[in-house]
Amino acid sequence: MTKAFLDTALAADIAAGLARVETLFESQLASEFPAVNDLCAHVERYRGKMLRPTLVLVSGLAFSRDGERLPHAHDIIAATVEMIHMATLVHDDVLDEAEIRRRGETVNFLRGNETAVMLGDYLISNAFHLCSRAGDPALNLRLGEVTNTLCEGELVQLSRRHDLALDENTYFEIVRRKTAVLVGASCELGAKLSGASADEVARMRAFGEQLGVAFQIQDDLLDLLGDEATVGKSILRDLEKGKLTLPMIMHIASTKGAERAAALDAIERRDPTALRAALARSGSIQGARARAVSIVEEAKRGLPATRRTHSRELLLELADRVVARDA
Repeated sequence: MTKAFLDTALAADIAAGLARVETLFESQLASEFPAVNDLCAHVERYRGKMLRPTLVLVSGLAFSRDGERLPHAHDIIAATVEMIHMATLVHDDVLDEAEIRRRGETVNFLRGNETAVMLGDYLISNAFHLCSRAGDPALNLRLGEVTNTLCEGELVQLSRRHDLALDENTYFEIVRRKTAVLVGASCELGAKLSGASADEVARMRAFGEQLGVAFQIQDDLLDLLGDEATVGKSILRDLEKGKLTLPMIMHIASTKGAERAAALDAIERRDPTALRAALARSGSIQGARARAVSIVEEAKRGLPATRRTHSRELLLELADRVVARDA
């Protein structure tokens, strides 16, 4: 139990909120067709840390008054962002030809790419149907913008596969678009629905986006260095698919001659053992980790003051967990 969670009222509020989110998620996806329900039941196993809905709820509580219950719109938006996130996971597994997710078989591995693509589309469609129930077209507009940006990020990443000249600026822009914007919107909308000021909403969005960038750096490191049993999903997909991640980019930029050539050769041969050794020698693995920690620290410094102290403390703890996780 973390320090912030020792506040029993806060723990109860979040637990109750996440339970409502799960109920909304399941009821929204319910179909008259057993085949669809079976697929949705399978993909619900992908729910792990539930970072995004948690951030919606905690950000909302942070700007609400003591004893004040969050409006139902928070539950709707929390379920919506999780549904959008689930859709990206299903589609990512197709793009990466991944076989394992949350220690179970992926939809594409079990049922093929056609079914997985359509399931991802079904999740996106239901996400916006659910969002419309909040009764505020501005929420649909904002999350539509976010979803467009997610797709742009993936398309840019696809266009830069096998590009050994990929630089840090482009990497960070891809990461911001394909991962960070949804995390940022989770914090932003949670605060906005609780009446936070325009400046506070903007700062919450920036906080979330920085967490999203750090989260992706850590995810990339786990893909390269982790083991499948611990990480709980297929690993080494970035290397296999020709996607340069931050430690590779840092290594290529900081080395010359034989050391640089050895890493480029390992990347082209898809040799994880040789690549890990090269990156360790140059300090690029530690450099990438340090960058993720630095981004989290910057995010924490920019977090605005909130009405509820315990909620703010929990946001700071959630930020630290982004880079401390091993799965």
